[in-house]
Amino acid sequence: MPMQPMNQIPARGGIDYDESPFLAIWEVTQSCDLACKHCRAAAQPIPHPDELTHEEGKALIDQIAAMHIPIFVFTGGDPLKRKDLFDLIRYAAGKDVHVAVTPSATSLLTREAIFKMKEAGLVRLGISLDGSTPEIHDAFRGLPGAWARTIQAIGWANEAGIPIQVHTTVSRHNVDDLDNLCELFEKLAIVMWNVFFLVPVGRGQLDDLLSGEEFEQVFGKIYELSRRANFQIKTTEAMHYRRYLLQHNLEERRMGHGAGNGAGHGGGHPHGAAYEAGAPTADAATRNHSWATRRVNDGKGFVFISHVGNVYPSGFLPIHAGNVRETPLGEIYRNAPIFKALRDTGRLEGKCGACEFKEICGGSRARAYALTGDPLAQEPCCIYQPKNWDPELDTQAETFRHLAQARQLVTL
Repeated sequence: MPMQPMNQIPARGGIDYDESPFLAIWEVTQSCDLACKHCRAAAQPIPHPDELTHEEGKALIDQIAAMHIPIFVFTGGDPLKRKDLFDLIRYAAGKDVHVAVTPSATSLLTREAIFKMKEAGLVRLGISLDGSTPEIHDAFRGLPGAWARTIQAIGWANEAGIPIQVHTTVSRHNVDDLDNLCELFEKLAIVMWNVFFLVPVGRGQLDDLLSGEEFEQVFGKIYELSRRANFQIKTTEAMHYRRYLLQHNLEERRMGHGAGNGAGHGGGHPHGAAYEAGAPTADAATRNHSWATRRVNDGKGFVFISHVGNVYPSGFLPIHAGNVRETPLGEIYRNAPIFKALRDTGRLEGKCGACEFKEICGGSRARAYALTGDPLAQEPCCIYQPKNWDPELDTQAETFRHLAQARQLVTL
């Protein structure tokens, strides 16, 4: 029997990414009272007048249920700016759709709101914390007191019995704070740490983006921390961390002192593909094993629906593929040309196209687009040289410098 091509093998857990995503994100509103330096949405205090209505939101949830998408996240902006948020969570729970919410740490995130979300059927709370101290975090979030409010909200979520996933966007402002953050999270009883790697869209600044060498250094730090943390760690928009993990796992096996299956986490995707129910397993190697085999990427196991119903491969890749007001979500995901192209690893260019790790990695399509204008270009922040790649063909550094000078940033 001939071997099935890797890009046609159903994803881990039985999901065929050509038919249905592992994760769907709905930006329920762009309205938010924060002014975070990296904000993908460039959020504003006032809701957009054309955001999806309550009934349109319910219709979207019906489609999510029909597609049997395992994880559905309400993001923003700040979801708590929608007055019907609790009703939408309750409606989704009634359809057996597992909903996670990523609220902003503002005055709207009260103990009452957290318990109300729990009562409505929330399965996980995602909250951002970008520094181990108020000085680091509050400067990044643009609001004095945001750090203290975030810590307080985590305590309330623990009290309500809601699993907590913490998001940290890594850039030059906090790259030296990862040890301290991990130590803090050990005390906060979180279940997962989702480490975001900056994509320069919206308010995300190119000057804050780490170099390929710095990515590898952070990978090493995350790998070290994952060996001892009592919670899961995954990465977002750092698909090449899966390559890093597998390389280290193979080397440890060769040396005879590896953990066996510890090449795990890092296979998730924007905004938290790791919103999975269930308690953490006993050891870090087993706990994190699944993430290297998820193979989720922009448009490949992932779909993003904007506040006005536009559908994108991710919130960081602003190529419009259709609108749920006009076309069913499933039809857009399966048939839109950009989604089909992103799921075909044979169309990857440069080093990514030649790389032996492209089936599990594929590079950040969003970062490639933000820096080159081509979503199929090679990952701009990866220094790995594939075995069948001629380094003389690699013009990455020159392209990066040119774009840095031009500041040709893509916005939503």
